[in-house]
Amino acid sequence: MAGAAAEQRRLATVVDSWRGRPVLVIGDAMLDEWRFAESERLCREAPAPVLTLRRRISAAGGAANTAVNVAALGGLAVLVAPVGADVAGDEVHDCLDRAGVWDRTVNQPGRPTPVKRRMLAGNQILLREDSGEPDDALDADGVARLLTALDCATEELRAAAGGEPPTLVVCDYGLGALPAPVRAWLVAHRERYATVALDAHDLADWRGLAPTVVTPSFAEATRLLARAGGSAPRTAGGQLHLDHPEHDPADGPSELTVGAAPGARAFREHDSSAGPDDPAVTRAGSLDGVVGADPIGGAARADRIGPTGEPTPGEGRVAMTGDGLSVTGTGVTVNATAGEGVNRAVLAESRLAELRAHTGADVVAVTLDTEGAVVGGADGEPRRSHSTPVPASHAVGAGDAYLAAMTLALAADAPLPTAAQLAQLAATITVSDTGTCVCRRQDLLAALEIPNEDAGSPAVVGSEELATIVDEHRRSGRRVVFTNGCFDVLHRGHVRYLEQARTLGDLLVVAVNADGSVRRLKGPDRPVNPVEDRAALLAALSCVDHVVVFEEDSPATLIETVRPDVYVKGGDYPPEMVPEAPLVRRLGGQVRTLGYVPDRSTSQIIERIRAHSQEREPDSSLTSKPS
Repeated sequence: MAGAAAEQRRLATVVDSWRGRPVLVIGDAMLDEWRFAESERLCREAPAPVLTLRRRISAAGGAANTAVNVAALGGLAVLVAPVGADVAGDEVHDCLDRAGVWDRTVNQPGRPTPVKRRMLAGNQILLREDSGEPDDALDADGVARLLTALDCATEELRAAAGGEPPTLVVCDYGLGALPAPVRAWLVAHRERYATVALDAHDLADWRGLAPTVVTPSFAEATRLLARAGGSAPRTAGGQLHLDHPEHDPADGPSELTVGAAPGARAFREHDSSAGPDDPAVTRAGSLDGVVGADPIGGAARADRIGPTGEPTPGEGRVAMTGDGLSVTGTGVTVNATAGEGVNRAVLAESRLAELRAHTGADVVAVTLDTEGAVVGGADGEPRRSHSTPVPASHAVGAGDAYLAAMTLALAADAPLPTAAQLAQLAATITVSDTGTCVCRRQDLLAALEIPNEDAGSPAVVGSEELATIVDEHRRSGRRVVFTNGCFDVLHRGHVRYLEQARTLGDLLVVAVNADGSVRRLKGPDRPVNPVEDRAALLAALSCVDHVVVFEEDSPATLIETVRPDVYVKGGDYPPEMVPEAPLVRRLGGQVRTLGYVPDRSTSQIIERIRAHSQEREPDSSLTSKPS
């Protein structure tokens, strides 16, 4: 038990170490839409259910969800991606804003935002409608603006990290957000990023990137091996082997046969003379609904068709058999029915070295959906992690949570076994309900049975105590963020502002004006709430670490005490107009301004309350008693 507790604390230390780590996410951003309906009858026109829509939710999807997961896990996430100038694009912006992701997306008029709309009844997905195709390519101007945003965001994160190179996550789902010029730019500027994570439907498009880690699904890994060409050596006994065609897979359909070494029940040797009816060959023209060739009779086993994965758009269907041993799709056929006892995990483990060689990655993590993942690094030792089987509607976006946690852990220099363990845990704990998966830092700590220290640490402290606390954090290498204000009537604008401020560092200190100071600044009828209540409400927010009250009209004295790494003010004006900016910079800190939520302010709330009160005030002439 003591050893388990020590291991949990070690993992929690890694989670704490990646707080505020800058991560740039680029790729295909999309909107996930969930429509929950009820059905009590069939329609008269067809044997189809009549649905009554009860609620609708939307969430960031694809690269946007990866960025949301990075932010939720405690990283500093920036998203660069093309987003349509449409309603779906507006919703993506809102999702990023709520999650505290720095939105550096580029609007692309005329190019719709990709959307995945799911209709559910009884918690069962009835249908999914997808919009957004790889044909919706970026024009030359769109590519130029995307590259500008990418370059600026990289420098922005480098500045936020004190000059250290940021982490890069590439999410390429084949929807056109990463055309060849963007891929070439990333390859050419690889040295500007410390850790690089790659999640791509077609890994062959990213030769030369030299990523730190790639996270292909089983089907994606298989597809890459099939296209790599060159036969693997055959071995005797029950060892696995790979047969590749002699022609270039890029020129047409190809076959990758996986099974036991040739023997009594193995496939016949694949050669150029094999005909279309040869049981060892599955031709592209017969892939629709075909799982693979039967090793004995040559007939397709339609009863073995299982769940369907998502190949590179335009490549056709990828289907896995019920036993998880075969995958077929246009351009690729994988069949392991001849290998008794062979499963996807064993297959992935046997090919980790080849996958590392073909991708140039230090680490390869082959994800096996409900079966967990297989991870391999330079030491050649495969590491297996397991997951809990759940309905498919619960696992949407779980791969994004896996990718975010794996990336943050490796960026924080965690050992590979630790990174793999945390990544699998992050993916597993997100699949408890229907919806797009997001793993929060506090959920990860709770799964480790480590109390979230941040939940109890926000407290009202004095200036001397605050100085001691800040010194301790600074000695540990943490960045201190400082902001101040009256915070009279706490509202949504305050909360979003403080959440965004928290992402700029590791410790958020909020200085609150005392009652006398508020009266001098706001007038004799303010504050509405006394400073004790205002400080207590601020301290209850999970994004706030410490609250301190000051009597002066200016926080200058506190700024000299705290010497913040980042000083934050709310407003749309440039940092140069902040009165405290010269002092902060003289002390070695940065100044940031964050925009407010429109139409959200304490003054407007007070005016609405007053107006409502006046509307309800009865006419004194009707209620007064006769003299």
